[in-house]
Amino acid sequence: MGRDDSKSKGTNKQSLPQTPKNEKIAPNKMREEAAHELNELHELVEKAKNHSSQNQS
Repeated sequence: MGRDDSKSKGTNKQSLPQTPKNEKIAPNKMREEAAHELNELHELVEKAKNHSSQNQS
């Protein structure tokens, strides 16, 4: 109940959205997943740097 003593639930649920089972990763694989994501980001940054330096020449 809120301040207005309304008994009906609003559109804002009290629970968080759930992650589909096929997208979950095991807790012991978390570091591996983070390292993979950081590596991909690093590769994109390096590619952008190389691309921009080639355009300046």
